Amino acid sequence: MKYTQLGRTGLKVSRLVLGTMNFGPQTDEAGSHAIMDAALDAGINFFDTANVYGWGENKGRTEEIIGSWFAGDPGRRDKVVLATKVYGSMAPDGEVWPNHDRLSAVNIRRAVEASLKRLNTDHIDLYQFHHIDRRTPFEEIWQAIDVLVQQGKVLYAGSSNFPGYKIAQANETAARRGMVGLVSEQCLYNLVERRAEMEVIPAAQDYGLGVIPWSPLHGGLLGGVLRKEREGGASPRAQAGRSADALKNTDVRERIQAYETLLEKHGLEPGEVALAWLLTRPGVTGPIVGPRTADQLASAVRASELELTEELLTELDGIFPGPGPSPEAFAW
Repeated sequence: MKYTQLGRTGLKVSRLVLGTMNFGPQTDEAGSHAIMDAALDAGINFFDTANVYGWGENKGRTEEIIGSWFAGDPGRRDKVVLATKVYGSMAPDGEVWPNHDRLSAVNIRRAVEASLKRLNTDHIDLYQFHHIDRRTPFEEIWQAIDVLVQQGKVLYAGSSNFPGYKIAQANETAARRGMVGLVSEQCLYNLVERRAEMEVIPAAQDYGLGVIPWSPLHGGLLGGVLRKEREGGASPRAQAGRSADALKNTDVRERIQAYETLLEKHGLEPGEVALAWLLTRPGVTGPIVGPRTADQLASAVRASELELTEELLTELDGIFPGPGPSPEAFAW
């Protein structure tokens, strides 16, 4: 496994990030523990989760599964760079409780304590804001984070799903307070969805944030979906999620067919190429992979070792052209 620094920090992380969103809803506790064991054995030391994972009445369940894995062997915690998120409501499913969501100082304090308990740890390495909060000023957010850093409960802060201007706003506010600010941005980014290249990734690079792409296969769309469709092997998730919706678009379907045909010619697996492509992109720390099985994890590890030729990269750009930088993408 290859490693890199997380943005401008001295923190060294693996070039693949283990996503845990499936732990609980898709993969039971024993299976989740086995995947974490295999990931650590493969050298993946960067684990990502969120307080709301588990969803619905099971919100928090994913953090609990990770916490029980740490409890099984206390030595595991020191080997893992642990990232979780705050923003979504943690009130009981179907209920609305004031101050149990978003990024107020009250909710950040409450959410950190609850996550630490579920995760069975005394600190969170990377605490990420899961979404922008249009109601809470960054002065308040950074005040809350500063307290947690001083207490040793949080080491670094990151963002997720932030536009470029909010990355700038957040870090300029942090700089005025003499704080480190955001060190990472977790965004939707893959061959199909490249709009982050216009402003989000340039802002992250200028402010020294590591970019952590989520949904690197775009809900299975880049994982050989048409081949699996023909063979009857498409997963229920792919048949009903983002992938199925995208394939209703004739242009998208034609591009995906061209993509799969190209990689078949080169003898390469579509899902592995999609991950390998992200690892060639400027500013990318590592994509989040969310394996449901050991085989899917093994495929992701192979992708991290795959070297794509310049010729193939050019052909991929031809099928999935990027939007271009801002403002040239929409002006002169």
